[in-house]
Amino acid sequence: MARDRQQRGGREAVRHRSALPGRGAGQRRRDAHLYRTGRVVTVQLLHVSDLHFGGLADLEQIEALEQMIPDLRPDAVVISGDLSQRARHGEFQRARALVQTAARTAPVHVMPGNHDVRWWTRPLIPFGRAPLYAKYSRYFGRDLAPTLTLSGALLVGVLTSYGVAWGSLTLRLRDLTVKGHLPKREIERARAAFAAAPPEQARVLVVHHNVLRGELSRRMGLARWRQAQRRIAASGAEVVLCGHDHQEGADLLEGRVVVSTAGTLCRRTRGGRPSSFNFVTIEPSAVHITFFRWDGEHRRFNASDTAAFARPGRQPSPQQVPVAS
Repeated sequence: MARDRQQRGGREAVRHRSALPGRGAGQRRRDAHLYRTGRVVTVQLLHVSDLHFGGLADLEQIEALEQMIPDLRPDAVVISGDLSQRARHGEFQRARALVQTAARTAPVHVMPGNHDVRWWTRPLIPFGRAPLYAKYSRYFGRDLAPTLTLSGALLVGVLTSYGVAWGSLTLRLRDLTVKGHLPKREIERARAAFAAAPPEQARVLVVHHNVLRGELSRRMGLARWRQAQRRIAASGAEVVLCGHDHQEGADLLEGRVVVSTAGTLCRRTRGGRPSSFNFVTIEPSAVHITFFRWDGEHRRFNASDTAAFARPGRQPSPQQVPVAS
C-alpha cells in the first residue's frame, strides 16, 4: 500500500535518508558555467506554477521573474498550471505574454490547471471536453498534455484537470472543481514515451495537482491518490513537476521519484509564506531543487535553500565529479 508521503518544504527535505547534502544555492548559480562546460549538468528547469492572472497574481513578482529568466539560463521553463483565475481571455492573454517572454530564452512547457478549465459550461455541453478548454487552447494550443524533448531530458505532461468529472467526484462540495485525477490512459501514454526515450535522457513528468500531501494544507491534490501515486511510480518517471498546493516543497515518492512542488506567484500563499518558484537541476547522479523566494524588502526573488536527491542506479564517473571552485 502506498504510504501517505507528505511533501517537505525548505531544508527539511535535505534531511531525508535518501537525500544528498546540498550545495548552497548561490554557489550553484555562480559556477553553473563550470558544470555546463564539463557536461556534468544534464538539464536545468525553471519550474513555476499557479500564477492566477486575473485577480490574485502579483504582477510585480511576475515581472521580476520575467527579468530573471535570461540570467538563470534554464534549458526549459515549465509552467505547471493555473495560469488564470477564471479562464478568461484577458487572463490567458497576460499569461501568453509571459510565455512569449520566457520563450526568448528557452522552450516553454505549459499545462492547464483546474482554474484554466471552464467547468461551469459542462451542464450546457454534456458531451466532449473541447469546450472546457476552448479559451486555454486558443492561446496555448490544443495539446493539453504536451511533450518536450531536450538534449538531456524528456518532459511529458499528463492532464489531471478536468473540472467536474467522474474520476474526481467527492462528497466535499468545495472540491468538486478543485480535485484532479490521473486517468490510466494518461499515465500509459507517459510510460510509453519514457520507455522509448534514450537511456541518457532524464524522465520528467509534468502534472498540475500536487502528488504528495501538502505540508501546511494537509491536502492531496488528486482523488484516489494512492492509485495515482502507484501509477506515477511505475511510469518510469524520475522527476515529477507539480503545483496546485501553493506551497513549495521537495521530497521522494516511493523512495525513488523526486517530486518538485512549485509554490505560487500570487497573493494566496500558504501560512503567509513568501511567493516562490523552483529551479531544478538534474545531474547524472543527483537532482537538486533550489527554492527562489520573494524578498519583500528588496523586491526581488533570492535563491534560498536547496534540496538534493540521488538518482537511483546512477553513479557519477570520476570525470563527472565537479571540482569545487
